[in-house]
Amino acid sequence: MRILGIETSCDETSAAVVKDGTQVESCIIASSSSAFTASGGVIPEQAAREQIPSIHPVIDQAMEDARVAPEDLDAIAVTRGPGLLGSLLVGSVTARTLAKLWNLPLIGIHHTLGHLSSPWLDCPEEPQFPILTLSASGGHTELWLRTAHTSGRLLGRTRDDAAGEAFDKGASLLGLPYPGGPSIAKAAETGDDSAYPFPLPLAEEDTLDFSFSGLKTSLKYTIRDQGLEKRMSERERSDLAASYQHALCRHLVHRVERALRQFPHIHEVHLAGGVAANTHLRTLLAETCRECALRVPQTIAYCTDNAAMIAAAGYFLTSENPQRSVQPFHTSASLPLATALD
Repeated sequence: MRILGIETSCDETSAAVVKDGTQVESCIIASSSSAFTASGGVIPEQAAREQIPSIHPVIDQAMEDARVAPEDLDAIAVTRGPGLLGSLLVGSVTARTLAKLWNLPLIGIHHTLGHLSSPWLDCPEEPQFPILTLSASGGHTELWLRTAHTSGRLLGRTRDDAAGEAFDKGASLLGLPYPGGPSIAKAAETGDDSAYPFPLPLAEEDTLDFSFSGLKTSLKYTIRDQGLEKRMSERERSDLAASYQHALCRHLVHRVERALRQFPHIHEVHLAGGVAANTHLRTLLAETCRECALRVPQTIAYCTDNAAMIAAAGYFLTSENPQRSVQPFHTSASLPLATALD
């Protein structure tokens, strides 16, 4: 089964062709993130305007790279939400039009299900359920226990900022550019991650939820108390970046450790979402997951918002729940997390 995926939930415009949920035949991503460096974050209306002239060339390139024509496709899968409404509509209106013109089934995909499907892309061997998945990006941070591709339950979620937001806000405090994840990781390469102590959020609570707002506040007060608000040396910036990054990653890993103790039957741990690109987080998780397999997306591109994961999710949804996959859907900026999995 060959599916054309379309993803436009934020500032990326992406199209991909994926066969049988795992074989990526093409994946094109046009990002407008550089346009938001000065603003320190995505401006929704501008993101949608950037996507309008990009959507058709991106789809054409994905089809050309995969060497397929419309008659070679079995379905179109598109992100139905959550995300920025204007951006979502660019993708969904295009997908609806193409599905009608090409007489193809249209599958609406929850953005989170896309991220949960990303470790399967180009994966050399079939992962084994049950799986514990940490999905973390600029818009979400959740911990899932999954018994199938489209079945499972939410164990914990962030109560405030997402992990990616915490990186972005921390980078702003440190005078580093947007997006914050890559810039903090770069600055942290020469820093000491034990130079500045940061708290472990919710450590005393019996929960698998996350909370990052306190870490951001702690960084702000550390900068103030050290007298670094107006002048900060590169060494101090590197040490702060390394310590802050370590605190964010330690919080994520702490929740994985707690979940593994509660659910000892888990076969694998998966890391997905934009924050999955962070090498420090991968290192800490590898040290934690000694009794079970740890899987991450095969390339950094599959960590970010991309259409290949949407196409994969469309395949898995069709395979496991064919009636649900072809149900009519509304494009929505806010979809309940409970609707991501059965």
